[in-house]
Amino acid sequence: MSKFTLDSFGLAAGSKARDGVRRLVSGACVALLGMMMLTPASAALPIQHWTTANGVRVFFVSAPSIPMLDVQVDFDAGTRREEPGKTGLGNITAGMLAKGVAGIDEAAIAEGFARIGAIRGASASADRTSITLRTLSSKTERDAAVALLAKVIQAPLFPANILAREKERTIQALREAQTKPETIASERFMELLYPAHPYGRSPTPESVAAITRDDLVAFHHDNYVASRAMVSMIGAITRNEAEAIAESLVGALPAGAPAPALPPVAAPAKGETELIAHPASQSHILYGMPGIARGDPDYFPLLVGNHVLGGGGFVSRLVDEVREKRGLAYSVYSYFSPEAQRGPFTIGAQTQKERADETIKVIKDTLAKFLKDGPSAAELRAAKDNLVGGFALRIDSNRKILANLAMIGFYGMPLDYLETWPERAEAVTLEQVRAAFARHIDPERMTMVVVGAGGKP
Repeated sequence: MSKFTLDSFGLAAGSKARDGVRRLVSGACVALLGMMMLTPASAALPIQHWTTANGVRVFFVSAPSIPMLDVQVDFDAGTRREEPGKTGLGNITAGMLAKGVAGIDEAAIAEGFARIGAIRGASASADRTSITLRTLSSKTERDAAVALLAKVIQAPLFPANILAREKERTIQALREAQTKPETIASERFMELLYPAHPYGRSPTPESVAAITRDDLVAFHHDNYVASRAMVSMIGAITRNEAEAIAESLVGALPAGAPAPALPPVAAPAKGETELIAHPASQSHILYGMPGIARGDPDYFPLLVGNHVLGGGGFVSRLVDEVREKRGLAYSVYSYFSPEAQRGPFTIGAQTQKERADETIKVIKDTLAKFLKDGPSAAELRAAKDNLVGGFALRIDSNRKILANLAMIGFYGMPLDYLETWPERAEAVTLEQVRAAFARHIDPERMTMVVVGAGGKP
């Protein structure tokens, strides 16, 4: 599913304050990584949780060793909330937030963040819109950045002239992207996996052209509300300061209505294969089906098992069979993408057109053998060692910790998720891997898209 972000970062290059931020972060991350590798997650990441006066959930980790504050405000306002025919609305709304608020125009907003060395971002994924802020934690800079971001979140003006400019920019980017085989493959793959679900929709020049300012106002009114919001924070601030920041950012949001239910995701009754002509020199192959939702109890067996199948890079079976033994592709991989609903399980590869059929056969045979036998004991041991041993790298910076906090909060994961992650991965057995893959992956219902197939354009 394609994603186009309008002006994701409101910043100006060359700011001395931003250079200072960069030096602080680069100097502190080495120390932070060492601390995380020596300290259990429960001690390194004590997550504090509360709700604001208007009911917004807040998740906070105190990190006093780095004089920085990272904030993320998430809304259940992802692209799955767009109306048919208006795909692209979620990202355009996110990108237009900082294009003007009462008394402050686009340039002044950008300058306001840049002057204090703050970095602001906004984008929409399938499930959520995320608005981020990185700033110095010193009171003067922090308060100024938070106050400006609060205005951007709560009361954007969506100027019509700027909307027209950004729509045209997005349309041109879409037209260019949709000539590329990887975009064509990805969009068609998602359409086939999710034929009756918003996960399967991608923006088009026509859908973006149809978006009006009234659509942005309505999307913001309906979705940027307290009942669909959550805040994540990590930084060198106290609990009391964190509470005040959260109230400033979202405390004035209206309660709003709960997000409506979406249609369920179901795997197709049988798989499809679609071959799409393209003049590219290589075939782009995608093969998969709807996989699991976030929080599925099979997540860890599938994570460990997929590390063996195609998620472990050069030590995975797909790389060994497709690349190392036969030289069919430089890159071949597999992954699960858990979402609020069943996100895709995907196997992907690129290969020379004349070798596409052979590559597809090897991929299917490798998957079939893995589903039948599962990993070997040695492969399972190596996968768990790699995942558990590399866990510290998942939380080795404030930015990564913030992403994990936001995931935990948005998807309702337990607060000890990071604390128990290594032991849950370590506890996975061969039987659990085989059973989990048998429950979730069925080659008879998997879909394949090949762009640039059969050696012919």
